[in-house]
Amino acid sequence: MELILVRHGEPQWVRDGLNVNDPVLTKRGSKQAQAVADRLADNGQEPASGPIDRLLVSPALRAVATAEPIADATGLEAEVAPWLLEFQLPDSWEGQPVEVAREAFARQRTASRADWWEGFEGSETIRDFHKRITQGAVEALAEAGVRRLDADGLWSVPDDAPERWVAVAHGGTNSTLVSFLLGCDPEPWEWERFNMGHASVAVLTTVELAGAAIWSLRALGDANHLDLDHRTE
Repeated sequence: MELILVRHGEPQWVRDGLNVNDPVLTKRGSKQAQAVADRLADNGQEPASGPIDRLLVSPALRAVATAEPIADATGLEAEVAPWLLEFQLPDSWEGQPVEVAREAFARQRTASRADWWEGFEGSETIRDFHKRITQGAVEALAEAGVRRLDADGLWSVPDDAPERWVAVAHGGTNSTLVSFLLGCDPEPWEWERFNMGHASVAVLTTVELAGAAIWSLRALGDANHLDLDHRTE
């Protein structure tokens, strides 16, 4: 089985100098989304090496807009999966000057690991975010008969498992999924360990080993489908 993780296109986080918690895509972000759709549909490049069985998408506006051209290009219906939603920022940041979020993120970088797990005041905790993502992945894969055997990264994959899934989500979501599927010890800063730019892809595939299967990382943050001036972080 192959799992292709797509990060959404460039979002408009700031409007008129104010924070937007659930932003739409910028014009460049929409072009990025079309580029990744063209790649996934049929352009002779990996990961477009076979049919896509399922297209999952986070309910955030930026993810839904990124998934729309992928759905059009593949003929699949994008299934909204709430568990794919990014780490949720404080509601109080909405409409506040952009400096509020920038200063909070700057303070976080020097915080302890324990404080990182707690997130920001009024936000979802990163601990709860990690639990939501990993449990969601386990449940979604189990629907296809792909089951986790242990905490060290061994999985059971049936012969009739789907060939290829695509999930359109976020930097935090995708990096947490990569870490979890590879059997890594969790950290509250997964997006720094497994970084992905806007509209880039990560590719994981199952490989039979030790009487079971592991997830193997074949690509991370791959943006070969994007022009150089369309590659953003």
